[in-house]
Amino acid sequence: MTRTMTKIEKARIDDAPLMHKLVNHFAETGDMLPRPLAEIYETIRDFFVARQEGELVGCAALHVNWSDLAEIKSLAVDESRQGSGIGTQLAKACLKEARELGIPTVFALARKPAFFLKLGFREVDVMTLPLKVWSECYRCPKYPGCDEVAVVLELNPEDPA
Repeated sequence: MTRTMTKIEKARIDDAPLMHKLVNHFAETGDMLPRPLAEIYETIRDFFVARQEGELVGCAALHVNWSDLAEIKSLAVDESRQGSGIGTQLAKACLKEARELGIPTVFALARKPAFFLKLGFREVDVMTLPLKVWSECYRCPKYPGCDEVAVVLELNPEDPA
């Protein structure tokens, strides 16, 4: 069995429509929140993509919330490629960038927190993230009855990505 190499790189503008389709596929299944195409274009510099043989198979964004806080958002991997480590590679790319930027804390909101817990994140009450709640969550149709779990990772700048 041959193993396909995965390349993780920053997203390009022409990736936006495929990222939009991928993220919103999982939004339709209830696994994540939908993202409008305009938002993906506006935040394209936040995104990493995973490619196999030139095909976009996953994406994730590191969104800076404040000087000491960033969020991993819209982490999605094509269903046929899940379980192969692509999600972990994307998350690690986001964590590496957070370290490079000097951001000490990264969080995510997830419906399936086990993925993040395996990476060393810990569960926290979402209300410990007031910048997130008051800048974005309050606009969500699920607020205040959010069904996502908040997870946080304190970064050690000395750790490798």
